[in-house]
Amino acid sequence: MALSDRIGFDAGAQRLEDALAWAAENHFHYLDFNADTGPNRLDTWPPARVEAVRETCKKNGIRFGLHTLSAVNVAEFSPHVGEGVEKYLRECVELAGRLRCEWVVVHAGYHFSSEVEARKKASLERLKRLTGYAEKHGPRLLLENLNKEPEHAEVHYMAHTVEECRPYFDQIVSPHFGWAFTVNHSHLVPEGINGFLDAFGISRIGEVRLADNTGEYEVHLNPGQGTVDFKSLFRRLEGAGYKGHYSMAFGTPQDKVKAREMLGKLG
Repeated sequence: MALSDRIGFDAGAQRLEDALAWAAENHFHYLDFNADTGPNRLDTWPPARVEAVRETCKKNGIRFGLHTLSAVNVAEFSPHVGEGVEKYLRECVELAGRLRCEWVVVHAGYHFSSEVEARKKASLERLKRLTGYAEKHGPRLLLENLNKEPEHAEVHYMAHTVEECRPYFDQIVSPHFGWAFTVNHSHLVPEGINGFLDAFGISRIGEVRLADNTGEYEVHLNPGQGTVDFKSLFRRLEGAGYKGHYSMAFGTPQDKVKAREMLGKLG
């Protein structure tokens, strides 16, 4: 499959059937969607709708995954709230299994500059349990390296540096637990894109998420509007033998069509 054919997009909370129709019309073969709000909510999937989505994907050769919401704190440990997070994650995995999604993007959660070690422990143990659950339901979990927040912010995403990601990849050893490598997030920390690839290689990457930024703060720019060296990125990944897909997380639908053509020439 040509590189351009392996570049998909993140549809967010757009109605999945509409996103699939647009993907088919524009010859995209990969997409992500979210099931937290609007017409994709977890509780809006009767059997007939599930079957219709499966048939659409089969007919058009589309492979897709569910992207959980990073605002849900996977590192939650408060009574009752932690149980709610657990239930949310399990139901995302269940829906993904029913739809025959191949992956579910997950996150490590966040802390409030206090009780950091307790939250790290809660996050790691929760994702260990969820991996066991995913092994029974089909889809592969992909941990996304999240973005750096300003130094003096009270809230900070976890697993945004190599050091913070390492415990998850060292301690959760399963074919059902991999990596959603978010290029623009790695560009915000000192180790950078190459530092992440030096540390973890490509063997556990299940998706490479694409957007540009200037390296200053979290923003999803079109390629060429920031300072990410996409030519170097693609040469390194493709040269190392990466055969998986990419997901564009920026811009308008028209921006994505144009960017796919441009990015497809860089491998």
